[in-house]
Amino acid sequence: MNGAQLSELPDNSEQLLPFVVSLRRAAQQADQRCSIWTFSDGFLIKFLRARDFDVALSLKLLLNYLQWRRASPEISSCLSPSSVLGLLRALYHAVLPHRDHVGSRVLIYRISQWNPKEWSVFQVFRVSLMTSEIICMETETQRRGLKTIFDLKGWSLSHALQINPSLAKKISSILSDSFPLKVKEIHLVNEPMLFRPVFAMIRPFLPDKIKQRVHMHGTDFHNSLSDFFLPRVLPPEYGGEGLGIEEACQDWTHRLLQSEDILKRIAEHPVGDIYTGPCDSSVTEDVDSEQRSKR
Repeated sequence: MNGAQLSELPDNSEQLLPFVVSLRRAAQQADQRCSIWTFSDGFLIKFLRARDFDVALSLKLLLNYLQWRRASPEISSCLSPSSVLGLLRALYHAVLPHRDHVGSRVLIYRISQWNPKEWSVFQVFRVSLMTSEIICMETETQRRGLKTIFDLKGWSLSHALQINPSLAKKISSILSDSFPLKVKEIHLVNEPMLFRPVFAMIRPFLPDKIKQRVHMHGTDFHNSLSDFFLPRVLPPEYGGEGLGIEEACQDWTHRLLQSEDILKRIAEHPVGDIYTGPCDSSVTEDVDSEQRSKR
């Protein structure tokens, strides 16, 4: 079976076990610090699915994930939604209730709702990491990945001054090859001239495959976004027919707050491995989009 076929199997499939055992053994051999931990099967399967069950690539991803957690305690040691509740309530971020046509999660970040005088770039980035930790527990998201829309309306010099080359490298490395999620597409809308120097700092650190997945739409984005997303997926504010962006932000804020205990456990665990399998009631799979549409 190829990687895509393996990814479709449930976590408890016997056919996945050899890959899990190989990745666990490789991690313990590659990093002595890994030998003191017993990685759960579910935790390792996240990394295997993110790299289509290529053990070598999954190992690299896992080691990168462990490295950034150690190197960035200012971000990884606090994953509390309550600590950034004001930013969330400002309707900065949403994970849309409907997946796209291939099953990918769709995320939206609204820069105009981020006030740099109140919230540092580390706190803003923490929001992204909290969401990433939650959705990478979803089996369907492990298989289908995610697509992100960054709405850069309101981007100003005060935003740009928060990001230096060192931070740009750290952010890009975490997003591109240090987290067990497949980034399928990145869409930029309302991008102003002031954003170009920042993107120029980030771009060199992105792998070529990610660079090819970045799409810039400008201010006339309603029609061009429809080339990538069905109308039922996007909020009306982005040319779709789905849930309004404010309600979508509120719903996801509620989801993060419900996940406070899970995120606390992830932050406190040495490697973030709290996975106990699909029967763990504290790790809930996302509701089917068709069920959500009927509410």
